[in-house]
Amino acid sequence: MNGTFKITLAYLKELGACREGQREFQRAFPDGGEYQEVLDRCAEEDRVDLGRWLLEHVGPTEDVRVYEEAIDDADKNIIFAGGLDFRAEVKIRSLLSGCGIKAGDGIKAGCGIQAGWGIEAGWGIEAGWGIEAGRGIKAGWGIEAGCGIQAGWGIEAGWGIEAGRGIKAGWGIKAGCGIQAGWGIEAGWGIEAGRGIQAGWGIKAGCGIQAGWGIEAGDDFCIFAGLNVRKSDQEHHAIVTANAKPENLMSGCWRPKENMT
Repeated sequence: MNGTFKITLAYLKELGACREGQREFQRAFPDGGEYQEVLDRCAEEDRVDLGRWLLEHVGPTEDVRVYEEAIDDADKNIIFAGGLDFRAEVKIRSLLSGCGIKAGDGIKAGCGIQAGWGIEAGWGIEAGWGIEAGRGIKAGWGIEAGCGIQAGWGIEAGWGIEAGRGIKAGWGIKAGCGIQAGWGIEAGWGIEAGRGIQAGWGIKAGCGIQAGWGIEAGDDFCIFAGLNVRKSDQEHHAIVTANAKPENLMSGCWRPKENMT
């Protein structure tokens, strides 16, 4: 499917669109409109909520949109059903993609960043609200969100990872510096940080947890490692390492960090 797919009022009703959404669509496209044309209109009129709903219900396309020049517009929204390729830095309000988002430089959005597939930036990724990807999130520098960070696959940053709420990955979480979350930190596989790991709530890892500094959960919350590892493999794959044994470590095999200075 591509972005020329025709959207009609009857089709929106079949998808279960609310009355407000139907009215908005009929006002802007009385004779219907192409899928991407409708998404672009949602972006222009700051109706990101309607654009997100369409992406979730109609799905991604095979199209790819390339931006050669840098974008620096705090009021701009981009909602695209296919993949996005930014060859230079992008600073906008909201960024939504039905497929993946790739940037040669950094990505910064005053509101949220969402991709049906992966998000990758040569520099940092920053959002005033949440960052969400159906696959992985990778940044050459830091990843920061005012709300939560969530990926169906892994999350990796050359520097730190910070979220005002929770951090969750279907696979591993890795940061060259620290990892910090206002809520919990959860990974289907391992969690690794060059410095400290800190969560306002609990910390859960399917495999091991490794930190160059300390590992700290919120007051009276617990730390679990090896949740997805067989009991017989715990001593090899559920290792917890830091400069000091974390309080409230409920599962995993603690090993002191060697060669501490």
